[in-house]
Amino acid sequence: MLKRGLTIAAKDLKLSVGGGQGLTQAVLLGLLLIFVFSLSRPAGQLIEAQAASAIFWLASSFGLVLVFNTLFSMEESNEARLGLLSSPVPLHAIWFGKGLAGLVLLLCSQLVFLPATIVFLGQDLNGSFAIFAIVVIASDWGLVSLGALLGAISQGQAARESLLSVILFPLLLPILLGAIQLMTSVFSGVEALDQSSWLGIIFSSSALFSGAGLILFPFVYSGEQ
Repeated sequence: MLKRGLTIAAKDLKLSVGGGQGLTQAVLLGLLLIFVFSLSRPAGQLIEAQAASAIFWLASSFGLVLVFNTLFSMEESNEARLGLLSSPVPLHAIWFGKGLAGLVLLLCSQLVFLPATIVFLGQDLNGSFAIFAIVVIASDWGLVSLGALLGAISQGQAARESLLSVILFPLLLPILLGAIQLMTSVFSGVEALDQSSWLGIIFSSSALFSGAGLILFPFVYSGEQ
């Protein structure tokens, strides 16, 4: 499963980056959100660290929706989904490959969002960089695990594409709340209360979404009831 999943991820990344799909749209939307929110900053004042953290993760979440809509729509537009279903590739490998490709694209987007947040929202990394890295990796793990599962649901009909954002955001709330709290401490330099508890929520939610993806994705992607 691992080898075939890596092959699918490499294929998706090549098409996404080479065709200017997914990544470009996610980055542009995130930058637009960050810039628009920066306009609300009063002259000579800084946006609070918690607000800047929320904006960063809001941009990441909307970018996630665009990334997975693109990753799954590539097979739909070329009618290659039936080919994948008919091939000997395990359906779990498809979930893993899509999730891995989405993780790479999301991290690339956040490499742009972070300096934009620092510049436009007047923030700085005053806290532990190790905490920042752990929060981003753990949170992104949960985001892409759920995104790779729900992205399969939203394909097939244009009217169903909005399902991804409608279903995704409420389920991601525990991860986003924890990520915002811990990212706030990174920006402000003040250690968050119950830091270990927030990390526990993020890791447990990410593990739960990974388990749900492994179990449910074959049924969702193949259309079985």
